[in-house]
Amino acid sequence: IGGRWARDLSVSAAESPYLAFIVGLHVATAVALLVFFRADWVRIVRGFATSVRDRSVTTPDQRLAWLIVLATVPVGITGLALEHTFRTVLGKPVPAAVFLLANGLLLLTGERLRRTQSPTGALATARAAAAHPAAPAPSTTDNAGPARDAGLARDAGPARNAGLARDAGSGGGTEGDAAADHRLAGVGTRTALVVGSAQALALLPGISRSGVAMVAGLVRGLSHEDAARFSFLLATPVILAAGVLKLPDLAGPLGAGIRGQVLAGSLVSGLAAYASVRWLTRWFATRTLTPFAIYCVLAGAASLAVLAVR
Repeated sequence: IGGRWARDLSVSAAESPYLAFIVGLHVATAVALLVFFRADWVRIVRGFATSVRDRSVTTPDQRLAWLIVLATVPVGITGLALEHTFRTVLGKPVPAAVFLLANGLLLLTGERLRRTQSPTGALATARAAAAHPAAPAPSTTDNAGPARDAGLARDAGPARNAGLARDAGSGGGTEGDAAADHRLAGVGTRTALVVGSAQALALLPGISRSGVAMVAGLVRGLSHEDAARFSFLLATPVILAAGVLKLPDLAGPLGAGIRGQVLAGSLVSGLAAYASVRWLTRWFATRTLTPFAIYCVLAGAASLAVLAVR
C-alpha cells in the first residue's frame, strides 16, 4: 500500500524506517496482550503498587509483579547494549535462516528435556500432592517454591486436566487465571532470571522470544501452560519498552511516507496477536511445542537451501 519498501526493508541499516514499522507492529501486539490478560495485569499492577506502598512482598500478586520486573532486567540490559550490533551484523537472510533452524532445534531439545526429566525432588512431591489433594502442602526451600510444585503437579493427570477445563480464551478474570498467576508467583527468583535472560536470545534473527522463554520455563520444571503464560506476561513490558525507545522515530524523518502503513499494519497485528494468544493458551493447555519446532526446522532448512542456490 505504498512506501519505499525496497530500500526501507534493510533492517541491517544503521537507521531503518522498517525497524520503526516493526516496532509499531510489536506495540500493537503488546496492547493485544494487555487486553487479553487485562484481569491479570490489574492484579499485577495492584500488587506492585501495594508492595511499594507497604515496602513488603507478601501476597502472590506482589511476588509475581516483582518476578516480572526481575525477569525483564536481563533482556532490557542486553537489548540496550547489543540490539544495534546484532541487528546491523546479523539482520540478513542467511543468518536469519540459520537461527530459524536453530530455533526449531532448540524447541525440540526443550521438549526432549521436559519429557526426560526424572520425577524426583520437588516434581515427585508435587505429583504426590496431585494424587492426594487433601494432604497438607509440603514445605520446601526449593527456589521454584510450593506454587511451582503445584503447577507441575498438573502434568500428573486428572488434577491437571480438571484445571485445564476452564475457558482459556476469556482474557483473564476467571478463578483459573488467578490460580495460574498464583502458581507463577512461586516459581522463584532463579527461575524468573533464567526465563527472563533467555528472552535475550531473541535479539538473534529467527529466534522466537516466546519460544525460547517457554523452553527455559520447561527446563526449569514449569508445565507447558504455565511456561506459555509466563512467557506472554513477560512479553508485554519488553515490547512496550522497545516501543517507547523506537516509536518516536515515526514522528521524525524515518516515519515520513509510512505512518499510514504503520497504522494499518498495527491494527492487523493487534487483532492477529489477540486471536493467536487466545488460541495458543488453549493449545498449550494440552499440547506441546513440537509442531512449531518442526515448522521452524523445515522453514529454516528450506530457506538455507533457496539462499544457497541464488
